[in-house]
Amino acid sequence: QVQLVESGGGSVQAGGSLRLSCAASGYTYSLYEMGWFRHAPGKEREGVAGISTDGRTRYADSVKGRFTISKDNAKNTLYLQMNSLKPEDTAMYYCAAYIFKGLLTHPNYRGQGTQVTVSS
Repeated sequence: QVQLVESGGGSVQAGGSLRLSCAASGYTYSLYEMGWFRHAPGKEREGVAGISTDGRTRYADSVKGRFTISKDNAKNTLYLQMNSLKPEDTAMYYCAAYIFKGLLTHPNYRGQGTQVTVSS
C-alpha cells in the first residue's frame, strides 16, 4: 500500500501562484510514476502532470508552461508548482501514484485531495 497526503492548496487571484506538496509513504519503491489529477464540479477528471521514477515528466496541454512537477526522493515528497493560475484551474487536486504507465486520471493510489480556488 501507498499513502499520500497533500498540502498547499488555497485561494489565489488569477495570475498568482501556489505550490502543492504530497508526502508519500508505504511501498513507494513499487511505483512507476507519481502525479496529479484534478476534478472540478460538473467537469470530467483531468490528468495534470506526472513524473516517472527516472524523472521523465508529462503535462496536460492546459497547464504546459505554467505548472511544473518535481519530486524530492530523499523526502519522498512530490510537488506541483503552479504559476499564472487561471480561474479554470479551480478544482480539487489529487496526488496520485501509479504502478504502471497509464492515464493520469486512473491512479492505483490517491490522496484525499486539496482544494485550489482561483478568482478572477
